[in-house]
Amino acid sequence: MASTLEITLASTLTGHQNPVFALAQPENSSVLYTGGNDKGVVEWDLQEMKFKRILCKVGSSVYKLLCIPDSDLLAIGLRSGQLLLVDTQKQSLVANWNTESGAIFDIKLIPSKRELIAIGEEGFAYVWSLESLELLYRFKVSDTTARVISLSEDGKLLAFGDKLGMVHVHDAYDFHKYIKEPIHELPVTSLRFINGELISGGRDAKINRLDPKTLEKKQSLVPHMFTVYGIDSSADNNFLVTVSRDKTIKIWRSTDWGLLKNISRDKGIESHYLSINNVLWQENRIFTVSDDKSIKIWKVETH
Repeated sequence: MASTLEITLASTLTGHQNPVFALAQPENSSVLYTGGNDKGVVEWDLQEMKFKRILCKVGSSVYKLLCIPDSDLLAIGLRSGQLLLVDTQKQSLVANWNTESGAIFDIKLIPSKRELIAIGEEGFAYVWSLESLELLYRFKVSDTTARVISLSEDGKLLAFGDKLGMVHVHDAYDFHKYIKEPIHELPVTSLRFINGELISGGRDAKINRLDPKTLEKKQSLVPHMFTVYGIDSSADNNFLVTVSRDKTIKIWRSTDWGLLKNISRDKGIESHYLSINNVLWQENRIFTVSDDKSIKIWKVETH
């Protein structure tokens, strides 16, 4: 395992006129998709590090983007409660799905079943087939807004986080609920399965290492001053990255949560100057998006 890690700013992409909330990158691709309050999805050229095109215009804010592996499809979750499925090569609309009410905050793919699951403001999950494009299931997760979903690495468990600080774990095959527990004192804002464990982040500025089957807290930490909006990991799961409303990016060892890097303007680094809303770690690059309307691309080197 690498003992040292260097992070340098490779590029800053600008052009959004409003805060950016969502980002996605297809595997083995030189493009990045971003969205936010602009009511449009932007495609960026990562070879030239510049704006490429507006992929599509939408009717409300973009809260979530998800690339479908082994396809040209991009799923777009909107504040309006719409989930759009777009062919990025043809720039055509494949499907336009709707929740019964409220925004869509998160979307995940269940690869084994070729199903998309979305969760939103009303606390219900919706499951659509990528084959028939039909709504297959709608089931209740929470009595309140649920903002985040994570699928376990073996594809068997789904974890949801809600506005009351509860984490709910469901079976990913038939969606029955295994367990739910109060984990955070404020809303759950990020979830990530890593190395067989579930990591949760919340508006209470805490992250927790949980046993997915019992939701027992194995470790708890206050890594940021404010809301933890994003958690991701390196491809080998040896490192974690967290981002926050406090405008910082932090890199941790995943084994013991030892802090390796604190990236912020306070440290003299040309980072974001407003809330960091999301993060994506792809191979040797970390992408972050912010209320400051910019996308930062960070080069990662391990030694």
